[in-house]
Order: sequence, then C-alpha cells, then structure tokens
Amino acid sequence: MALSQHDLLRLLESLRSADGLELVREVAERLLQELIEAEATARIGAEWGERTEARTTWRNGHREKTVTTQAGDLELAIPKLRAGSFFPSLLERRRRIDQALYAVVMEAYVHGVSTRSVDDLVKALGSDTGISKSEVSRICAGLDEQLDAFRTRPLDHVRFPYVFLDATYVKARVDHQIVSQAVVIATGVTEDGGREVLGVMVGDSETEVFWSEFLRSLRERGLSGVRLVISDSHSGLVKAIRKVMIGAGWQRCRVHFVRNVFSVIPKGSAEMVAATIRTLFAQPTADAVRAQLDTVADMLGRQFPKVKEMLLGAKEDLTAFADFPHQHWKKIQSTNPLERLNRETKRRSDVVQVFPNTAAVTRLATAVLVELHDEWIAFPRRYLSIKSMDSLYPDTTTHLPGTAG
Repeated sequence: MALSQHDLLRLLESLRSADGLELVREVAERLLQELIEAEATARIGAEWGERTEARTTWRNGHREKTVTTQAGDLELAIPKLRAGSFFPSLLERRRRIDQALYAVVMEAYVHGVSTRSVDDLVKALGSDTGISKSEVSRICAGLDEQLDAFRTRPLDHVRFPYVFLDATYVKARVDHQIVSQAVVIATGVTEDGGREVLGVMVGDSETEVFWSEFLRSLRERGLSGVRLVISDSHSGLVKAIRKVMIGAGWQRCRVHFVRNVFSVIPKGSAEMVAATIRTLFAQPTADAVRAQLDTVADMLGRQFPKVKEMLLGAKEDLTAFADFPHQHWKKIQSTNPLERLNRETKRRSDVVQVFPNTAAVTRLATAVLVELHDEWIAFPRRYLSIKSMDSLYPDTTTHLPGTAG
C-alpha cells in the first residue's frame, strides 16, 4: 500500500516539527507499517480490493500492536485475515531466551525490586511509559508454559551413561530477603555419544534433600542407564547420588578438587602442586592412574601433609573415570562441559542482578538452557564417538528402563 501524495506531505510536515528522537520514531513507525502491509499483500496474493487468481484470502481489518524500541513505543496495525493467520516476519517474536530476560526485568521493575541498572535497561527497551502487572503476568504465563514443557519432558527415549551436575549462583528475593540461590544444571551424554540438557532446578544446593529431589525428578522422567555421575563435592550431593542413582559411580571433578587443594597451600606453590596432581590423569591404564596418585600423595605430603590427606581421602572418587573406556577419560574427569552453560546463565542473570523471586530465576535459566539444548540437537556433533560407547552396555538384555544401571 503505497503512500499517497497527501500522506507524504502530511508525514513531511510532522517530521519538520518533530525533535530528533520523535523524528526517528515517526519514520520507523511509518516504514514498519508500510513493510507490514507489503508482506500481507504478498501473503494474500492481492492488493486492497484487487481481484486476482492468486488471491488466497481477504483482509479483515487490523489489530493494534505496540512495539517497544529504543526510539519509543511504535503504534502499529497488524492486518487480520478472514482465513488463516498473519504475523509479520519483521516483528517475529523474540527468541525464548530474550522473552525470558524481558519478562524477568519487567517483573523486577513492577515489583519494585529492580536496581538502577534494571531501570536503565527498561528505558533502553523503550518502556518509559511503563508496563502493568497484568501485562507482565500475561507475558510470564505464556512463556512459562513453554519452558515447563521442556523442563518436565520425558527422558526415556535413550540411555544416558554419563551425567554431569554443576551449580551457579544468583541473587533472588525470598521471603522479603535477598539471598543466594543455586541454579543446578544437569546434562547427559547419550548412549550414541550425543549431548542433551536433562534438567534445571533452583534452590539450596548444599542440602541432601534438595539434591535428592532434583535427582529423583530426573529418574521419574525416565532417566536411565547412568554409569557415572560427574560433579563437585557439594555438601549433601554425594549422599544423594549414592541414595538415588543406585548402580552409578561418582567422579569428583578434578578441576574443583585442585581448587580445594589451593585453599590449604601457599599461593606461590599452586602451579607446582597443580602440575604434579595433573600427572595422575595422564597415565595410560587404570592401575597406573591409581599408583600415580599414591606416588603424588607421598611426594607432596613431605611439604603439604594436608594435600596428601586430601588425595588419599579422594582416591576412589577422583579416579573413578579410569574404569571407563580410555577414549572417554578426558571428557569425564571434570564438569568442564557445563562451563558454557553456566557462563551463559551468569551473563544473562548479571543483567537482572537481583531476581524478584525464584520463579523468575527458573524462567531465565530454563530459557538459556533451551536455546543451548536446541543447538546441540539441531547441529549434532558427537561428544564421544558411537564406536567407543559400545562397551558401556555389553549386556543389554539385563537393562531395565528407569534404573540407574
């Protein structure tokens, strides 16, 4: 629908009298409207009132839509069709992750718990005019339905021999106080060597009750075939693994272990101690790995008796990886595969700083994980080769769905 001479002159006059930002807003609004009408015409197959064989339906008025931009709110009209639906590609709905961030920021804003940075972000999004609590609730409800479906989806379509667990921490308002909350993430390696995000939960990661609830929820959704769980030694986590993941081993994350060692030695000795400990992970066989741990413990124990005590105390759990195929060793010694997920979650949560509630934390964290999970599925890249996975389930006839083994 081209602009008439009258429309052009009227637009020119309004632009002459507008200030800089208003001019940008006027131009953007009119340009977007024209592009929307052009796309609708292409979709319908005919101009207004035009009769053509290519026509598929008819216009049926418009519905108003406010689009928030950095230039302000743009008031647009979306064409309605008598048959079918139409939504302009230019206004394609935000990805889930961006919707979640927007919803969380607005929720914090309307509940009065936002920081100055959140206020600035609200203005940058072009929402100076404000947003109602009912609108925020509507946005959140629609988004939560999608995210809940992902978070509770069945996991019984394949076995997951390796499960990784880790937590990152954010600030949220709970019972009128700002407290630290753990965002616990679980990912798994499938029996054919692929990867999937298994689940996410928000709460107090130091309690056995919390970890047990999280692990049980994975099992109830069909998680099975677990041979090894890789994680840090969070308080209560190990007990929960032993209790819930019956038949699975536990690999203590080597990276977190070394960080724990750093807390009992002088800073100047950290590099030497870390390099010495790393030698036990470079051995060719399981027997050599465990023998090297004893050697390293004795060597470092002369100067750092606490380190020797830590190594010997963690021997079984620090070397659990050695009982699995050698090709897998480097990939199952630590929770490093979760680093990207944690980093992306923190990057997004840093924008909010203080979440209005735990539901908002869960919403944003899940949205981040959905996007990364979809990348793994849409662009499959084997984390471990299919051939190397064959030895993990030598006797498939004894496997029962829903069991750790």
